[in-house]
Amino acid sequence: MRVSSRFLSPSRFGAALLALTALAPGAFAATNAPGASTPAPSESAHRGGVNTVSGMPPVVDPENLYSETAAGHLSPAVRHDLRRVYVPNIRSDDVYVIDPATMKVVDRFKVGLSPQHIVPSYDLRTLWVANNAEGTNDGSLTPIDPRTGKPGKAIAVDDPYNIYFTPDGASAIIVAEAHRRLDFRDPRTLAIQYSISAPKCDGINHADFSIDGRYAIFTCEFNGSVVKIDLVHKKVAGYLVLPMPRTRFREIAGAHTLDRTAMEPFTGRHGMPQDVRISPDGKRFYVADMDADGVHVLDGDAFREVGFIRTGLGTHGLYPSRNGKFLYVTNRGSHRIHGPRHGAGGVTVIDFASQKIVAQWPIPGGGSPDMGNVSADGTALWLSGRFDDVVYRFDTATGAVRQIRVGMEPHGLTVWPQPGRYCLGHTGNLR
Repeated sequence: MRVSSRFLSPSRFGAALLALTALAPGAFAATNAPGASTPAPSESAHRGGVNTVSGMPPVVDPENLYSETAAGHLSPAVRHDLRRVYVPNIRSDDVYVIDPATMKVVDRFKVGLSPQHIVPSYDLRTLWVANNAEGTNDGSLTPIDPRTGKPGKAIAVDDPYNIYFTPDGASAIIVAEAHRRLDFRDPRTLAIQYSISAPKCDGINHADFSIDGRYAIFTCEFNGSVVKIDLVHKKVAGYLVLPMPRTRFREIAGAHTLDRTAMEPFTGRHGMPQDVRISPDGKRFYVADMDADGVHVLDGDAFREVGFIRTGLGTHGLYPSRNGKFLYVTNRGSHRIHGPRHGAGGVTVIDFASQKIVAQWPIPGGGSPDMGNVSADGTALWLSGRFDDVVYRFDTATGAVRQIRVGMEPHGLTVWPQPGRYCLGHTGNLR
């Protein structure tokens, strides 16, 4: 029995998956995932309740830390905000604003140099454009008022590649990628509080936080590792070099779809880790790796790899579904930082509970899905098309995709508003 996953929703594909598994046990096992289903002793503390750090909002459901980001759970703080998609364009130094109802660009404005990500603030009242001004000392943050969609005056900040927030809301974490450093600042005034240096983390950029708020794991893009930051004692807790698979997908010039039978030996010294997201139960961290073409699965408490899931060419971004059951994985279609147009990009859907792939959504004619987020109602996955100067809207029920032309090299777009009580950063890591 053959089932096509191209236009099946995760729920409908799940039924087919069960039927197929009954016929061929193990046929859908995660690639190279030794021990992925074996719980570590350190995980038992999460069952029956979570003892969080002081000042952090309580975990409502220990089995699903995304419970408060479900469709319909909009905070009163955002209910009067404009429904918009904000797109930063790195090479044209501007932001395009899309009305998702009409699928049209309704505004655009200039910001600072090299805008990388648009980040909702911890209190959900400001959208920050992180202009890291690559190669210069002119970094800045541009605030956007989500009620009007209009930008304010930029504030000078050193090398803001990305922004996160401590789980208690006391600090904004400016990810100073070029300096291998995290700058902790006042989340409103941006005055510096303190810094944590991570000298062995070359290309520090993306992160997520433990379920109890005691630590964060950041990726080190340029040396194939991750760094664990102890937020309680304000120090580096350790580094982990990510083991690489023996093979990866072969990038074929001019190909618009991925040939999953075309493999090549991995001969590099290390991988290129990108986005990070924690599992709903807080037991695992998923780390996208653009060179490995898949997702590393980590036990965050023990700080070790416990599995690997091969997804697609140039694995990059990670976004949980609104019901907390699925992880949408973007595959940028190239191993290169500056890849070709119309590459073999697409989206992979992983079931969190089983750690198995339940759908693959290619882009007809090729593409380069990068960063973004899920709509408030969960029906759409919005992603930047990094190499194609477009934005994609994937229908999460069918995988069908539509495109909108934007500026030059769109990157970390955000969809607004989103459900949740507070934001931990990036393009909308809400809880």
